[in-house]
Amino acid sequence: MSYYVGIDIAKFKHDCFIVTGDGEVVRASFSFPNNEDGFKELKAALDQLDHSQKIKVGLEATGHYGRNLKLFLTSIGYEYSELNPYLVKKYSESITLRRTKTNKKNAMLIAKYLQFEASKSNQELSYTIYDLKTLTRSRDKLVRTRSNELVIITNCLDRMFPEYKSFFGRKLGKCALTILEKYQTPDKIAKMNDSTIVKMHNISRSISVNKLIRLKNLAKVTVGHSSKSDVFIMGQSIKRFNMIDEDITEIEEEIKAMMKEIKSSIETIPGIGTISAASIIAEFGDIKRFSNSSKMLAYAGLECSKHQSGQEDFKGKMVKHGSEHLRYVLTNVAVTVKNFSPTFASYYLKKRDEGKCYRVALNHVVKKLLRLIFKLTSTDTQYNLSLSK
Repeated sequence: MSYYVGIDIAKFKHDCFIVTGDGEVVRASFSFPNNEDGFKELKAALDQLDHSQKIKVGLEATGHYGRNLKLFLTSIGYEYSELNPYLVKKYSESITLRRTKTNKKNAMLIAKYLQFEASKSNQELSYTIYDLKTLTRSRDKLVRTRSNELVIITNCLDRMFPEYKSFFGRKLGKCALTILEKYQTPDKIAKMNDSTIVKMHNISRSISVNKLIRLKNLAKVTVGHSSKSDVFIMGQSIKRFNMIDEDITEIEEEIKAMMKEIKSSIETIPGIGTISAASIIAEFGDIKRFSNSSKMLAYAGLECSKHQSGQEDFKGKMVKHGSEHLRYVLTNVAVTVKNFSPTFASYYLKKRDEGKCYRVALNHVVKKLLRLIFKLTSTDTQYNLSLSK
C-alpha cells in the first residue's frame, strides 16, 4: 500500500488531501496556515501514516509561495514531486466535465494525479540554488528597469539634443550619462570652457579632449529645443539609472561569489559568462535530475507540438508551457553563444539558409545548446570544441 499526499499551495494557507493507492481516503482535505503552527500540523498528519509503506507527496509548481514548505518537507525527511499545473488541469478535465475549482478540490486532484502518474521525486535543492534564483531574477528585473530609464532619457534627448546619442555611437554609456548629469542641456554643453573640458576628460578618461570640443560645437548647432520638463525628467531618470546600476553591480558580486561554490562547467562554453550560467542553473536547478536534453527542453516549454492522425503528421508551434523566464534566459544566452562560437554561428546560418525565420533558427540554437549543457553537466566535463559539433 502507498500513500499519496496532495498539497495545494497558496500565499497564506495550504490545503492537503491524503489517499491510499487503493483509493481509501486517509484524511479529507484540510487547510493549514503557511506558518510554523501550520507546518507542525502537516508534520503530525504525515507522521501518523504507516512509514513502512511508500509516501508520495505532490504539489504544483507555484513560484516562491511553496519554497518554504518544500524546504520543510525535505528537512523532515519527506520527498516530494513538483507537478506542472497544466498537467494537473488536463487530468482534471479528463475525469470530469465539471469546471468547479477550489483549493480543497485541487489538493484532492493532485493526490489522485500522483496515483496515476509516475513522477520522479525532486532531489533536495540547496539553499544556494534557491538564493541564486532569487538573485538572478531580481537582477533581470533591475536590468529591464534600467533599460526603461534609458528609453526615457533617449526620448528627452530626441527633443532636446537629437544628435547627442548618434555622437556617442547610438549608445548612452557612463561617459555620455556623466556629461548629461553635469551639464543637462545643449546650451550648457555649448558653454563649456577649456578648464571644464579638461575636468570632464579627467572624470571620464574614455572621452578625449578633442571629442569633447566636437561635442561642444555640435551643441551650438543642434536642432533640438530644451524644456524645463524634459530637463527635470531626464535628470530624475539619470539618477534612477545610476542607483539601479549600482544595485545590479552589488547583486552580480553576490552571484559571482555563489558561483565559485558551484563551479559549473556551463561557464566554459564560449559566450556564456558567470551571470548567464548562474541564471541557467538557477532556473533548471539540479540539471542531473533530467535524463536527457529533450526533457530539459520540455521543462523550458521550448519543444514544438506534434500532431499525428491517419496520414497527417506535422509539428506545430512552440508549446510554451514551461517557465517564461527560463525561455527568456535561454534565448538571450543563445544570441551571445552564436556570436562567440563559430560552431553555433554556422549552425544558426544553416537553419537560416533552410528558410527558417530568425526566431525559429534561434530556437534550434537553444536546442543544440541544451544538448551541450546536458552533456557537460552529466559527465562533469569542461567545454571543448569537439563537443559542440
